[in-house]
Amino acid sequence: MQLVPCTYEPHAREVLDILNEAIVNSTAVYDYKPRATESMVAWFHAKQAGRYPVIGAIAEDGRLLGFASYGSFRAWPAYKYSVEHSVYVHKDHRGKGIGLALMRELIEAAQKQQYHVMIGGIDLANRGSIALHEKLGFFHAGTVQHAGFKFGRWLDLAFYQLILKVPEAPVDG
Repeated sequence: MQLVPCTYEPHAREVLDILNEAIVNSTAVYDYKPRATESMVAWFHAKQAGRYPVIGAIAEDGRLLGFASYGSFRAWPAYKYSVEHSVYVHKDHRGKGIGLALMRELIEAAQKQQYHVMIGGIDLANRGSIALHEKLGFFHAGTVQHAGFKFGRWLDLAFYQLILKVPEAPVDG
């Protein structure tokens, strides 16, 4: 497996497939309907415009095994040192250390870009994702009960955060 930057070509279709599988079959994404192919143009454009990495785990045969990225946490300027991340692994390759490798690379990218806090919104029932985050030093920052409704039940959204040692000299404005 190799970790590489993902770009629209050649990765958009596989990123979309992994994401849509999570939408349809899990509570990893609080969405109901699979996203259209066209949505990937805007998604990749937003990542590029914000200088947000999209990191892919590529198999020896060239297939995308998973991906991770982050974006702004909230739109107000004072949140400029915080990012919200996500990591998705193809359903056939979960539990093999791919998510861990992607997250380590993502944390390194956040440090290089001088972000101070990484935040993950995780469905409280997603024990695997919570365990992954805790293994990396993330801690539970709070839970919004009944934040979503999917598959006929209320979903609790837990926030996990990691505080990075950068930037050394944050500034207002």
